[in-house]
Amino acid sequence: MLQENVKAAWEYGRQFLDQGKTADYIPELGKADPSRFGICVRTTDGQSYEYGDTDFRFTMQSISKIVSLAAALERRGFDDVFNRVMMEPSGDAFNSILKLDMASNRPFNPMINAGAIAVTDLLVGDGAFDELLGFVRSLCMDDGISMDEAVYHSEILTCDRNRSIGFLLKSKDVLHGDVMQVVDLYTRMCSLSVTARSLAGLALVLAAGGINPKTGTRLLQHHTVRVIKTLMFTCGMYDRSGEFAIKVGLPCKSGVGGGIMSCVENRMGIGTYGPALDDKGNSIGGGYALEYLSRKMRLHIFDQN
Repeated sequence: MLQENVKAAWEYGRQFLDQGKTADYIPELGKADPSRFGICVRTTDGQSYEYGDTDFRFTMQSISKIVSLAAALERRGFDDVFNRVMMEPSGDAFNSILKLDMASNRPFNPMINAGAIAVTDLLVGDGAFDELLGFVRSLCMDDGISMDEAVYHSEILTCDRNRSIGFLLKSKDVLHGDVMQVVDLYTRMCSLSVTARSLAGLALVLAAGGINPKTGTRLLQHHTVRVIKTLMFTCGMYDRSGEFAIKVGLPCKSGVGGGIMSCVENRMGIGTYGPALDDKGNSIGGGYALEYLSRKMRLHIFDQN
């Protein structure tokens, strides 16, 4: 039954691809084929169901914010992280600085660019990227993850807004390190290449409370996972997070590279890839596929009983 539902969700999501467009404001991302689409579901009992472009590599983009937040919580602790950034939905675009400048000295949450840059400041140091690369490979259960050099260079040449956010955070004494180093590490993390299968692996670890179900190894503390999944639910889909919470009802995180990852508590992790995006920057095919699966299988957290 699950296999049939996953295939039907993939076929349903494909119908909407022509309504989206790639993230062409980053030149390298604009080259993506908008007709590509894949979905992978990995369950806690070791099953995997996948259709479409599930082994095609693309960059994590904002999904890397999950990894950076996890690393900061594990290494620096809850108080250090949330002294720098708040936990509230912003209702603004992911790269907005309006509320940061007008309403608060701290970014509203770690799922927007300002919040993720503030979190990344806690991680900068010698060997930081190599350590984080090993960390993300472990969480995604994918040793093939590496940095996409072409995307990294395309982004680093076009990230003046993120640098501006960094300097604004510095002026408010939220960011303590070197702005250029922090933004560089943030950009490198966004440029990590994954697959829909990788994202399903990361979502599966979160769904299993921080444990790799295949090996039984604990990768994240329970409290870290609870914080991350809560923020995914309230803030993970940019300024469409409230709509996703109602229509899908699962912790989700998207990236403008075309990925979405979603957790079904104690049951499965879901990863989708479709670079055709809606007007908020979420994969349009992935969004519809998740909505289909949630409705068909009653996966919404307030339907589960």
